[in-house]
Amino acid sequence: MRALGKNGFSSVLMHFRGCSGKENLLARSYHSGDSGDASEYITSLTNKHPKSKLFAIGYSLGANMLLKLLGEKKEASLLSAAVAVSPPLQLDICARQMDKGFSKFYQHMLLQDLKASLDKKYDKHDMNSIISLKRENIKKLKTFWDFDGAYTAPVHGFTSAQDYYSKSSSRQYLKNIKQPTLIIHSLDDPFMTPDILPSKNEISSSVMLEVSKKGGHVGFISGSLFKPKYWTEQRIIKFFRALL
Repeated sequence: MRALGKNGFSSVLMHFRGCSGKENLLARSYHSGDSGDASEYITSLTNKHPKSKLFAIGYSLGANMLLKLLGEKKEASLLSAAVAVSPPLQLDICARQMDKGFSKFYQHMLLQDLKASLDKKYDKHDMNSIISLKRENIKKLKTFWDFDGAYTAPVHGFTSAQDYYSKSSSRQYLKNIKQPTLIIHSLDDPFMTPDILPSKNEISSSVMLEVSKKGGHVGFISGSLFKPKYWTEQRIIKFFRALL
């Protein structure tokens, strides 16, 4: 947002439910394909600023959701352009990758926060009847497959973790995107494998896919240790400027 401001762009940020520092008071939470809130938010911004072009940037889980939203809306999207950084385009592949090698460390850290948030919901909701998971069994959830199968899927109306992954993955929506869209991905992303990348016939002519050998997960830092260059910021601004 600082880089955008320096280059003349006004920016706002949308948090997913429960990610802003304030607890989500509902039994439900958010998930990788949860585009409903973003759609409402974009509509609100358009109503407030009807003469402004609206560009969107999504990172990681938010990038997957943004691409899915663009594919769902097609020509009806209120966005003029979008950038998706390190999107987990095929969620089941990513969930399997997170349970391998050093990626297990990231999985453990992310699950700690997710399980803590889920545990709090038992204070205000009858979660046993909502998702059929006893509170004491939360600590037994060791993988994303476990967590999503026990909580994310049932609380959001999916039949299983695989059903959730299949319906929420953005890769299947890329061919329907009509707005100029840039996807930035790295081959050494520890959260996923190159298998998540779409083939040429899976993306529309409006989508530009840029893949680098290095960059990690939403990393993409060049330059030196003492003079780092945050390449993603520069690339996003250049992409948007070309459309103005």
